Parts: sequence; structure tokens; C-alpha cells
Amino acid sequence: MKRALVFVIVLGVALAALYFSERRREKSSVSPNAVLEMAADVQRDITRAPMRFTRLSDEEEIKIGNELAGKYSTYDEKLSPEQQGLQEYVIKVGAAVSSHAHRHLPYRFHLIPNRSLINAFSLPGGHVFVGEGLLDLMSSEDQLAFILGHELEHIDHYHCAERVQVEARFRRLKLGIVGELVQIPLEVWEVGYSKDEELEADREGLRLAVVGGYSPYGAVSLFEKFNELHAEYVIHAKSPEQELSELAIESLEGYFRSHPATSERIAQAGRVIAEEGWQNRNYQKPFHVEYEVHNGVLKQEIR
Repeated sequence: MKRALVFVIVLGVALAALYFSERRREKSSVSPNAVLEMAADVQRDITRAPMRFTRLSDEEEIKIGNELAGKYSTYDEKLSPEQQGLQEYVIKVGAAVSSHAHRHLPYRFHLIPNRSLINAFSLPGGHVFVGEGLLDLMSSEDQLAFILGHELEHIDHYHCAERVQVEARFRRLKLGIVGELVQIPLEVWEVGYSKDEELEADREGLRLAVVGGYSPYGAVSLFEKFNELHAEYVIHAKSPEQELSELAIESLEGYFRSHPATSERIAQAGRVIAEEGWQNRNYQKPFHVEYEVHNGVLKQEIR
């Protein structure tokens, strides 16, 4: 009995040492909140451990993601010049942020030309999609950098790849046959992930944006905007004629259902900023896309 107890203790210490040696997060000061987040990370990693033994290779993940993106990107050729300018802006900011991602994948960024879609999502292998309605809410480039960082971390931390595995098992699809996996509907990616995974994407996406040269307060100001929208349109159900369409309000309701409470996300961002000593990084670059007309052709200029 004693030998078994000693074995369990030794095994636990070894696993803990392995866990902390492989964690990719930067060092941060110890606090009760940090300890709680660490415990949540351990619990999450234990529950996801079986997935790692059957994890898709990067090549398989990229192939699946490309097939899914091809299915969802049928609107690319229908972009107006203004929307094309927005897409180029998203690509520019995405390149700055994704260059610091831990996994070296062919990251690609897409605009969804729908002003009623207040959401963003990512696919396995590196594709990130942003709804035009979400861009309409932004006032700084730093907010966009955080959103893209958040979605990149869903890829970086294998949330998307594991979602494919779960959906394939649930729908009885064969992982080795890409043609079957494209049956996974778009809504699967729009609904978000577990609370722990969303908060992890927030934390690591915030770090990714800061390393990319952006202010961490982009996340805070965007969350505060979400809070206002939640109070104005979701809780109090104000008239759709006031700024947002009915479809946009439905999109908002879906977003808030599938993500942790905004107050919790703001609190976590504040803790990370304090722990990393980023309080002075408060300047945010204006969200700025300019358009110029040359010989009757609209040309976008991104600053």
C-alpha cells in the first residue's frame, strides 16, 4: 500500500515537472488568481490528454483546414472595393500578429462581408475569418490585433484540431477522408469553445498581440464595447432600428451565449496586464482604412 502511494506521489511530481517544463507561457508573478488559472490549465490538459495520442499531424490539419476554408470562402470574389480594403487591412494586421505564433503554419486571414455578423472564428491549419459587423465596432487597430490573436491561439493550442476530432467522432466521419470532414457545418466553428479554452485564447492572444507591437488595452476597450452592446441590445432588447439590425442583434446574442461573461474577460485581461507590467502600453493605433479614387477606380490605402 505504501509503495503504491509513493509511486503515485512520484508520478504526480514527474507529470507536474513535465507539464511546467512544456508550458509556453511567459513567467508571471504568483498570485491567487494565477494559481487558480494554473489549476484550471492542469485540469484542462488532463481532460484533453487522450486527444494528444491521436492528434492530427500539421500536414493533415492544414489539408483539412484548406478544404473547409474553400467551402466557406465562396464569397471572396464578391467583395466590393471597400470590403477589399478591409480584407487587406485584416491581412496586414494578421501578418504582424501571426509572425509570433508558436506553431509555424500558413496562417491566412479572410473578411466575411456581412455587417450583421459580429463574430470571428478560426479553422484548423491556419485560416482566420472576421465578420464585417465585428470590424464596424472597432475603433483601434489594437482591438483587431487582439481578436486575431485570440483566434490564432485557438489554432495554436489545437482547439480547432481537437474540434475536428470530436465532430468526426460525433458525426461518424472518417478523419482520414477529407471529403467527409467538409460536411462539418460552418456553425460548428462560430459557436466558440469551452469556457477554459476561450479564456486561454484570451490570455495567450493578448500576449501575442503585445509581442506583435500592440497595446493590451485594445482587448480591454473592445470588451468594454461588448459590455455596452450586451446591456443595450441583449439584456434590454432595444429596438433594432437603433444602430444595429435584427440579424446583428441575433449574432450578438449568439456571441454572448458562446463566450465567457465579458466582466470575467475584462478582469482576466487586467490581471495579465498587471502581472506582465504592461500598464504603460496604453496607446492604441486608430482603426484607419482610407480609400482613394484613381481614374475612376477606388483604391484602398491602409495606414
